[in-house]
Amino acid sequence: MLSESNLSAPPEVLDVVGLLWDCDGTIIDSTAAIEKYWHKMGALLGVDPNTILETSHGRRSIDVIRLYNPSLATWEYVSSMEGSIPKEFGQDAVEIPGSRALLAELDKVGAPWAIVTSGTRPLVTGWLEVLKLAKPKVLITAEDVTNGKPDPACYLVGAEKLQLPKGQAVVVFEDAPAGVRSGKAAGFKVVALATTHGVDQLKEAGADWIVSDMRSVSLKGYDKESGRISIEIRNALQG
Repeated sequence: MLSESNLSAPPEVLDVVGLLWDCDGTIIDSTAAIEKYWHKMGALLGVDPNTILETSHGRRSIDVIRLYNPSLATWEYVSSMEGSIPKEFGQDAVEIPGSRALLAELDKVGAPWAIVTSGTRPLVTGWLEVLKLAKPKVLITAEDVTNGKPDPACYLVGAEKLQLPKGQAVVVFEDAPAGVRSGKAAGFKVVALATTHGVDQLKEAGADWIVSDMRSVSLKGYDKESGRISIEIRNALQG
C-alpha cells in the first residue's frame, strides 16, 4: 500500500476520449465477499481455497475453475455461482472511496465510460444494484471475450463498443497487475489503484500512475462536441 509521504507527484490534467474501469478493486471492494466465495468453491472443488486465492484476483472464474475441474468450467455454471455472490455476501462489499462520486459525475454529463471486468455479467450487475452505483452504458464482462486479462481483448472491445476514435488517448483504471498489463497491451494509459496489490507489482506491470483510491481522480470537464474528457490526477506516487 502507499504511504502518504510517497504521494507527492504534482497534479496532472489529462485530456482523453474515454474511461475504462475494472470493477473489483477500483469501483468496489468486495474482497471479503470474494474470499468467502472462493472458500465455498474450494470446498466444492476439493482444493485449498488459499491456493486459489493466491492467483485468482483479476482473473476470470472460468479460467481459475478450469485449472481444478474442467468439467465445471462452463458459463452456465460460473454465471450461476458468481451471480449468487452479491445476494449471499452483499453486506461484505463497499465502494472504493471516490468511485461513487466520480461515476455519478460522468453519468450526469454523459461522458463515455465503460466497465471492463473479469467478472461475469450477473456478478457485476448484482454489485451495481446492491451498492446503488451508476450503471455504464457499456459493460464488458468475462463472457464477452475468448481470453481474459492480461490479454488486451477486453479493453479493445470496450473502446470499440464505446465507439472511441482510434489513436486517441484512453485511460484504464485497474488494481491488478494482470489488468494493468491488459490495458497497456491495448495501447492505453493506466491508472493503478494500490487497493489489492503492492506498489512494486503495479510498477512492474507498467502502470503510468499509482494512487491510493479514486479520490485522487476528478472530472474537470467534458466537451460533448469534441468528445474530450478532462480529468485531474492528484496525489500519485512520486518517482
